[in-house]
Amino acid sequence: MAGATAAAALATGCDALRGEAVPEVPVWLNRPGGVLGIAYRKAITDPTKIVDLPYERGRPGLDVRGMRVFVGSQDGGLYAVDAPSGDIIWRFETLGPVQSEPYYDREEDCVYFGSADGALYKVKAENGDLIYRFSTNAEIARRAVVHGDTVFITNANDTLVSLDRQTGKMRWYQHRTPAFGIEIGGHAGVAVDDVRAYTAFSDGVIMAYGTADGSEQWPTVDLTIEAASAEGQPPQYLDADTTPVLSTVAGTDGLFVAHYEGGVYALEAETGRTLWRNEAVVGANNLLLWEQPPHPGRPRVPNGDLGPDAPARRVLVASSGRTGLWGLDPDDRGRILWRKKLPEGGISAPVQVAGAILVTTTRYGVFLVEPTQGAVIDGIEPGNEIAMTPAAHGQHAFVMTNGGVLLALVVQPPPGVVRPPRPEPKKPSPKKAG
Repeated sequence: MAGATAAAALATGCDALRGEAVPEVPVWLNRPGGVLGIAYRKAITDPTKIVDLPYERGRPGLDVRGMRVFVGSQDGGLYAVDAPSGDIIWRFETLGPVQSEPYYDREEDCVYFGSADGALYKVKAENGDLIYRFSTNAEIARRAVVHGDTVFITNANDTLVSLDRQTGKMRWYQHRTPAFGIEIGGHAGVAVDDVRAYTAFSDGVIMAYGTADGSEQWPTVDLTIEAASAEGQPPQYLDADTTPVLSTVAGTDGLFVAHYEGGVYALEAETGRTLWRNEAVVGANNLLLWEQPPHPGRPRVPNGDLGPDAPARRVLVASSGRTGLWGLDPDDRGRILWRKKLPEGGISAPVQVAGAILVTTTRYGVFLVEPTQGAVIDGIEPGNEIAMTPAAHGQHAFVMTNGGVLLALVVQPPPGVVRPPRPEPKKPSPKKAG
């Protein structure tokens, strides 16, 4: 573990499951949970190449089997990092800051990522050699989606592009004229199923296009109309910058989206029809559908009887720099389960890790949140501001601070937690004679 301060902050305490995180009383000072720790810190970026403020956004990409982390930087580079040690394997330089989420393609052992120079890059994961570069006219800040033999990307100029996966040649594109007026920074990504590609635009419109030819699959779905005031005045911000989340809604194929002023919506995937709307969740720009499968009950005491079986659970988690972190019931018309007023200064997209939710806040560090009630389990202030969204797998997470320090985080069960015994493998039944 790196840092005596972090270790001291991780003392045990039951109060970690209660109360709110507020700037005046940070959770890690008097409500430590003994759960969240820092495995190492590694300076990654080249400060001499950063010409703007050293904010690091985006999100790392993970190669779980190869134990590699791919992370972009304001210095214009994409870094491949050895996950266990934090050592740099290679660096690929672009013509602008890399503030996107790389996508690691295990099948081809390659990485797709976007840059502020307006290009999508495909490079070899082994050594960073360029496979191809496709140029658009605006920053690419969201993750590329690979579906079959096609790559889908969006950019900050309200454009959705379909590319041939092998050659990088464009198959089709769709563009909407950006909204005129005040806009929120960032743009939506794309979600893809076997029939449609779904995305959102800065004028508040959500659209679905045929994956094969880019044909419009819906009539225009304009969430700004619903966000208008009772007097018919349009909202100040028109943006729908949240990447759609595909899932079953009310027994049908659907998707969850958010409008900056209009709230969170569930739409029918086939038609774009609104299934429900929660207008209270203002300023949401990232959504996560947290899911927990049914599982056997845990022992009440060591070697004791098992408790009741736990049913499957789903919580739609929305993060907003204006109103904090929200937990909604996706199966009950977006009913509010909880709301957490996290510290001011910005909040990352929520990430699922070890059964909990992990978020970073710009000024006050990293928080681990219980997803069904919104209680803060633990928090760490690492000494650097963080604008990047973490990437997580199993009990491990990675995030880079502003200034370019890669943090490897680990989530440990709190002291005293009893793990359920693993079921013994079934023995084959003896064969009957004859």
